[in-house]
Amino acid sequence: MRLDKPIGILLLLWPTLWALLIAGSGKPNWTIVLIFFVGTVLMRSAGCVMNDIADHDFDGHVERTQSRPLPSSEVGKKEAYLLAAVLSLLAFALVMLLNTLTIKLSVLALFLAVTYPLTKRFFAMPQAYLGIAFGFGIPMAFAAITNHVPMVAFMLLLANIFWAIAYDTEYAMVDRDDDLKIGIRSSAITFGSYDVIAVMLCYVSTLLLLAMVGYYLSMSVFYYAGLLLAACVAVYHYFIIRNRDRKNCF
Repeated sequence: MRLDKPIGILLLLWPTLWALLIAGSGKPNWTIVLIFFVGTVLMRSAGCVMNDIADHDFDGHVERTQSRPLPSSEVGKKEAYLLAAVLSLLAFALVMLLNTLTIKLSVLALFLAVTYPLTKRFFAMPQAYLGIAFGFGIPMAFAAITNHVPMVAFMLLLANIFWAIAYDTEYAMVDRDDDLKIGIRSSAITFGSYDVIAVMLCYVSTLLLLAMVGYYLSMSVFYYAGLLLAACVAVYHYFIIRNRDRKNCF
């Protein structure tokens, strides 16, 4: 479930919090916030298990993943399936406390979580699909608070897709050599020698879309100060990954 590596939880939670705060005009219902927080932890955990099940035959051939529980035979596939099912059912039980539109969207969210690992077999840009899956808390949050999904939600979702392509391409640069050998697709392979510039262009796209959201919602100077800080972090990432060192990219 990778609970020892909580960054994945944050990568799911941050976009959801963007949406909850905006949909709730800065003061969202804290019961709904708690439901989404716990649901995020459960679904990220379930997603990790599903990913390991789907990649069971590949992880043993990749340096970074060969010690995971399934390829190392610490647990069996039946146990993994059972764990994924229990986590998903617990998350769905939480969603049942929300309105009908959110429940309907949660079914699509589960479909995205289950199918994402499979996209690495045939899709040249699985990181874009990951961005949709990791950002689907955005329309769900708007649905839970306002009972509809406005245009600004889709702008935020698109920003999250570019953000996911950026950070997960950096991550994929770690495994590129292994992925080429075993036939796994990734944006790091697709971008090739343009990987670093592609990452930076995705960060720029994310920030521009978030700036458009800020303009659309008449945000204050503090919002744009936050974007400026995020831009500084993106520049810092450039200096980390520009030499494509595996350890630094990780």
